[in-house]
Amino acid sequence: MSALLEVRNVTLRFGGVTAVDDVSFDVEEGEVFALVGPNGAGKSTLFNLISRFYDPVAGDIRFAGESILKKQAHEIPGLGIARTFQNIELFDQATVLQNLLVGRHRHRRSHMWNELLFTPFVRREERRHREAVEKVIDFLDLQAYREKYIAGLPYGVRKVVEMGRALAIEPRLLLLDEPASGLSVEETQDVAFWVEDIKTQMGVTVIMVEHDMHLVSAVSDRVMALADGKTLAIGSAFEVQNNPRVIEAYIGVSNDARQVVA
Repeated sequence: MSALLEVRNVTLRFGGVTAVDDVSFDVEEGEVFALVGPNGAGKSTLFNLISRFYDPVAGDIRFAGESILKKQAHEIPGLGIARTFQNIELFDQATVLQNLLVGRHRHRRSHMWNELLFTPFVRREERRHREAVEKVIDFLDLQAYREKYIAGLPYGVRKVVEMGRALAIEPRLLLLDEPASGLSVEETQDVAFWVEDIKTQMGVTVIMVEHDMHLVSAVSDRVMALADGKTLAIGSAFEVQNNPRVIEAYIGVSNDARQVVA
């Protein structure tokens, strides 16, 4: 049985710079797979390749056994792949509820004339989408912010809302791009709980780019370390942090390279 996501010998260049260099890895259904590495290592670039924002110059990416390289970026959520971004991408002048409802677009089945006439079918669809979003709101403890506008919310809450919008898609694969970036210790602990629950309760496979190795160690089944677009090691968090190639690559970044492989 093939993995849920298969990345095979993928390479991407920007002019004379090789951002991703012959990278291969598999992600099994039901696991949390973390990508770690310094800025410029190629982590978010891999997310952009999977999301189809970029086209690789070589290699293949397969999801659920099928190549996705002929898919356009707007088709990726329809396959069951959702993502968050390093820089929060929400509608500031809309409420939390409205932002989460945007995540339901892949499930919409009504047509324009149905919407204009507000037929019984449209009303049933609206109830269905609202119920799905309310489940996400309950899951992420966002009840107090349901009708609040994004522009007035604290940074940490906005990070959670973006995760919620991705979950509203009902993905099989969730790409979390630095979910703990800018968060307090307590907020990062909440992220750890949510990632674990997303995996165990929702049955969603997670790929996570993250700099906080405490979070990575707490939630990841496997970790891949990258540097200069190349794979250094794949294994458990402990194995990767103690890999000689990883230690050598990071020894100039910190005096305690084993704790900041990110």
